Amino acid sequence: MSNITEIKNKERVINELMRFIRKVLADPSICEVALSVARKHIDKKDADHLIAEELSSLTSVKIPVEFNEADKLFLHVLKEVVRDEQALY
Repeated sequence: MSNITEIKNKERVINELMRFIRKVLADPSICEVALSVARKHIDKKDADHLIAEELSSLTSVKIPVEFNEADKLFLHVLKEVVRDEQALY
C-alpha cells in the first residue's frame, strides 16, 4: 500500500470515528446502551456481529454487516471498556 493510500485510509477512519463521537455527544444514552449491549454479548461466539446488530437496532449508530476499520476499532474499544469494568469486580 502506498503512503498516500495509507494516509487517506487513516483520514477516512478518523472521519468515521469523529462522526460516531458526535452522535454519542448529541445523544449520551447511546453510550449506556452500547455498554449494556456489549456486556450482554461479550462472551458469545461472534460477539462483534451480535453487538453491532443489536446496537444498530436500538440506536442511531448503524454498523454495517461488513465492518470497516472504524467499526472494528469502536467494537474493540467498547469490549475493552466492558472487560476493564468487569476486572474491577
